Amino acid sequence: MFEFFKNSRKLLGMNSRNLEFIRPFNRAKAKRLADNKMHSKRVLKKNGVSVSKLLATIKTLDDLENFDWQTLPNSFALKPNRGFGGEGIIVVYGKKKNRDDAWVKADRSLITIDDLKNHIRNILDGSFSLSNTPDFAFFEERLQLLKLFKPYSYKGIPDIRVIVFNKIPVMAMLRLPTKESGGKANLHQGAIGVGIDLATGVTTTAIQNNRLIEKIPGTQLSTSGLRIPYWKDILLLATRAQEISGLGYLGADIAIDKENGPTILELNARPGLAIQIANLAGLTERLKRVSGLKIKTVEKGVRVSMDLFGGEIEEEVEEISGRKVIGTVEKIQLLSKENEKEIEMEVKIDTGATSTSIDIELAKELGFVDVLEFFEKIDLPTNFTREQAQDILKKLKAQYQHPDLADIDIIYSSHGVSIRPKVNISFTMNGILINSNCNIVKREDLKFRMIVGKRDLRKFLIDVSK
Repeated sequence: MFEFFKNSRKLLGMNSRNLEFIRPFNRAKAKRLADNKMHSKRVLKKNGVSVSKLLATIKTLDDLENFDWQTLPNSFALKPNRGFGGEGIIVVYGKKKNRDDAWVKADRSLITIDDLKNHIRNILDGSFSLSNTPDFAFFEERLQLLKLFKPYSYKGIPDIRVIVFNKIPVMAMLRLPTKESGGKANLHQGAIGVGIDLATGVTTTAIQNNRLIEKIPGTQLSTSGLRIPYWKDILLLATRAQEISGLGYLGADIAIDKENGPTILELNARPGLAIQIANLAGLTERLKRVSGLKIKTVEKGVRVSMDLFGGEIEEEVEEISGRKVIGTVEKIQLLSKENEKEIEMEVKIDTGATSTSIDIELAKELGFVDVLEFFEKIDLPTNFTREQAQDILKKLKAQYQHPDLADIDIIYSSHGVSIRPKVNISFTMNGILINSNCNIVKREDLKFRMIVGKRDLRKFLIDVSK
C-alpha cells in the first residue's frame, strides 16, 4: 500500500512543492524568520502565541566556557537555533542521582557536561544548520506530558504538525516518540506518524519507517480512533502562526503541555512530505482546492478546513481495511420475519454488548408474537449461580422447541441476570446486509429500541466521534 501512495500522482513531490508553493508564497524574509527558531519564538510570543520557555542561550565558545551548568533544571531540551529536520536536538529527562555533571536521556544512557559541551561545539560550527552555516545553541523547558498520551509515547512529548496554506489548515499529523527514535518525535529516526481527520481531530492511519502500522509497537493500543484534545484550538494556533509569520505555506509543530495546553514548538518553511503517507492522501489536490480562496480571518480558515477536509481520510480507511466506518448511532433498515415490510430506525452501536438486542414491542412488529407467547409460558428458573448457568441452558434448549426460537441465552448486565429468547432477524446498515441472532428484552424505557452488539460489527470500524 505504501508503494502505491509513494508512486501515486496524488502525492506532492519535493520539487513540485518548491516550485508551486514555497517559492511563490514564502518570501525570503518570512523564511528567515522560520529558520531562526529564537527569532520566530520571540515574534510569536510578542503576538500572544504560547511558545516553550527559553532557559539559556550559548552563542560563542566563551559563552560555553563560562556557562553555569547548575542553573539547568533536571529536564530540558538542547536545540540548534537553525537546526533542520529535527537534527541536533538532545532531550534529557532527569538528573543522574549523586552526580552534578550528568543527566539521563530517553534510552537511559548518561550524558555528561563534557558530552553537552562537545555537542554544542558542533552546533556552533554549523553541523546541524542549513548550509552548515555557524549557529548558536539554546536550552528550553521540556514540556509536561499530557496523561492521555502517556501509553502512546515513549519518554518524549508527542507533537502535531499542521500544514497551513492560505490561512487554511490542509493536513495534520500526530508524531509519537518511540524507543527507536530515542524519545523524539522525529519520523526519520523511527517515530510514528499518525494521520488526523481535520474535522474531528481523531487519528486515522499510521506509519513507522514508511510502513503502515495499526498498533503502537509492543502494545495492543490502536493508532486509530484517538481523539486529540484542544483540536480546534490547535488549528487556530497553527493558522494564527501562519498569519504572524507571513509564510503562505507553513508547517507548524505544536505540542500539548499538561499545564499550558497547545504550545508552538517551531515553524517550518519547508515541512517534510511524509505527512501525506500518514494521511494516505496527497497534498496537491488539497492545496489547489484552497488556492485563491478569500479568507479574511483565522476562524474562517479553520471552519473552511473542517468543512472541506473532514471525512476524506475515512474513505481511505474503509478502502484499506475493507470495513465501513460507522458512528455510535446509525440508521438501519430492518426487515420483518416474512420480509413483508421494512422498518427504518436509528440504533445504538454498543461494542460493550456481545449480542444484538431488540425491544419486545419491536419484535412483535417484526412478526414474532407467537414465539414470545410461547416463551412467556416457560417456567424460567431464578436465583441461580454462574456455575449453574450452562446446565440450566442445556435443559431449557432440550425441552423447549419452536420454529422461530433460534436460541435461548442468559444475559448478565448491570440490571442483573435474565434469560432471553433469541430470534433471527435481518437488517441493512451502511449498505451491508446483516443476518443477526438477536435477543429480545424490554427496552421501552430506553432511548433506542435496538442495540447492535459486537458479534454483528465484524464488518465495521467504530468512530466514536460520529
